[in-house]
Amino acid sequence: MSIKPELLAAVRGLITQARKQAVRAVDTERVLLHWHIGRVILEEEQHGADRAAYGSSLIKGLAIELQPQFGSGFSGRQLERYRQFYRTFPIASALRTQLSWTHYKTLISLDNPDKREFYLAEATKNNWSARQLERQVNSQLFERLLLSNDVAAVLAVARQEKLPTEARDIIKDPMVLEFLGLKREAAYYERDLEAALITHLQEFLLELGNGFSFVSRQQCLHLDGDDFFVDLVFYNRLLQYFVLVEIKTDKLTHQDLGQLQMYVNYYDRLEKLPHENPTIGILLCANKNDAVVKISLPADNQTIVASKYQLYLPSEQALMAEVRKEFDKLDQS
Repeated sequence: MSIKPELLAAVRGLITQARKQAVRAVDTERVLLHWHIGRVILEEEQHGADRAAYGSSLIKGLAIELQPQFGSGFSGRQLERYRQFYRTFPIASALRTQLSWTHYKTLISLDNPDKREFYLAEATKNNWSARQLERQVNSQLFERLLLSNDVAAVLAVARQEKLPTEARDIIKDPMVLEFLGLKREAAYYERDLEAALITHLQEFLLELGNGFSFVSRQQCLHLDGDDFFVDLVFYNRLLQYFVLVEIKTDKLTHQDLGQLQMYVNYYDRLEKLPHENPTIGILLCANKNDAVVKISLPADNQTIVASKYQLYLPSEQALMAEVRKEFDKLDQS
């Protein structure tokens, strides 16, 4: 008997959807189980005279009894994590059903409440996988956004209390491109970096930020017989503007800024629709002199962003040092 393709597709779709829902249901129950275990442990611990000593012996005793029967998920280390989970998220109704236990393991490892709230909001809003959340934490996304914004503004955008209004609200400096797998000491050309970004487009869109979609590569601009090529063109649906990315594998120059400004002007005058916002240009460079960038661009510039890229994950200490420098500048101004 011949089965209609549309019937087969419909049944396959139902099976796939049911399996996804089953996995989500299991994840939700697992999160709640660990939360309740943490609650019971903490409440029992509070009855002890010496809470720290009693809590330690309580977890050790529970692990001895539970691990042989239920496995490594109930070791002393895991039970301590469940206790920490309850202390960090004491309201069960506030737990996000979109997030798995693996998400929460990453979140409870963050000591800074603002940072934890930021990643919780972004992971939920953008439907990040557990691996994507871990990558964003490891790439110090929160600290990088603080280089151009204060904590209140970063959290407001993450909570969707306000839409981003400027490029600096969502574009990071530096951008971290460790997912390309390029060695920092290796020599490569701009076209090689561009090709690597296209190969890893999904990861690059995640690094760019919320609302970006890919439009074209090496977009040709015709100007009275001369042709110019924009490396990468994106569109941001949240802010409703084109984003032009130019790649420079050496130190940024004022000529590079002038070239990108010309591309931005072209899009604003010939491509942008009346309801859309002004085009944004990003110069993705290996190195830059911030003073040259500042002097080369108009004082009221809001359309050109020079962002240094890194081929390795940054350290939190280095980024926080940069954040403190930016805050010191604001205090002195």
